[in-house]
Parts: sequence; structure tokens; C-alpha cells
Amino acid sequence: MVRIGLTGGIGSGKSTVAAALVEFGGALLVDTDAISRGLTLPGGAAMPAIAARFGAAFVASDGALDRGAMRELAFRDPEAKRALEGILHPMIGAETARQAALAAPRQRIVFDVPLLVESGRWRRQVDRVLVVDCGEDTQVARVMARSGLSEAAARAILAQQATRTQRRAAADAVIHNDGLTLPQLRDEVRALLTSPLF
Repeated sequence: MVRIGLTGGIGSGKSTVAAALVEFGGALLVDTDAISRGLTLPGGAAMPAIAARFGAAFVASDGALDRGAMRELAFRDPEAKRALEGILHPMIGAETARQAALAAPRQRIVFDVPLLVESGRWRRQVDRVLVVDCGEDTQVARVMARSGLSEAAARAILAQQATRTQRRAAADAVIHNDGLTLPQLRDEVRALLTSPLF
């Protein structure tokens, strides 16, 4: 069994690579971002603690986390960001372990962790780190097209993440996703899976 930590900045194409690792490599995908979102949906396990800590202003009318309000608060208040992480991270860790335990013997497990480098602990929990990398202008353009955010908002998100240099320094392999078509990106994943590292 190979435990692969998959990471990349916002807009890098990481989710596409994750899907290809499942399709071509038979991997079990554990998506920590999806777990986090599930915890903050209406009725999500984290919502009572979030409402108690931050108040009703951060709960949307449907009972989910008001992501926009929380994103804005976390950007300007590091203590609030730490408090939110203190609620979410233990829950994410428990669910990550539960999902990973479902892997078959000798099956690859891909842990899709957007903040793998920033967390400091994930490098010790995986056998290999795969980084999906591209230029910042490419990331910003993709985020703006996908999410409708302004350029300033997209760049503010990038500024909160590890730098490209930091991510590449932590990598056992890097997929460079600048100027690739979708078929070419998928071919990169196929080629990677022939490596003895993966």
C-alpha cells in the first residue's frame, strides 16, 4: 500500500489529477476538502461548535456555514482562523482515518490535502507527496473563471497558501499543469503511475 499525499495551490488542477489517480491507479481517494465541506453543510457535525464560537452571523439561512463571511473573517483575524481550525481539524482527522481504513490491501490511498505543506504534519503521514503546480497567473485565471471571484480576491487566497517553492520542496514528484490540455494532464498521471515510487 502506498499512501500518496496530493496537494497543489487553488486552481492548480489537483482535483482533476485526483480523479485520474482513482481512474487509472485504482486508488482510494480521501478528500479532506470534501470532508471539511460536509462538516459545515446544514446539519454538519461542526456547525453547533461553529455557531457557539462565532455566532449566528456566520451561519447561513439554511444552517450551513456562511463561507464568504468566514473567509473574510479568517483573512483579517488569525485568531479566528485558528479557532475555526481547532474545531474542524480534529473532526477532519477522525473522518480521514475512518475513510482510509476502508482501503483494500495493497491499494493506493490518495489523500487530497490542499494545505498539506502548511499543516506541517501530513508529510510524516504519507509515503509520497505529489504536487500539482502551475503559474500564479494561471491559478488566478482559473479561480476567477470557476468561482466568479475578483482578481484581488483570488490573489488574496493564494497569499494565504504555501508558495510554489515551498510545495515543490516538499514533493517527491511534481506535475506541471501549465498549458496542458485535459488529455495531456491525464497522460501525465498515467506516466507517473508507471514510476516505482508510485
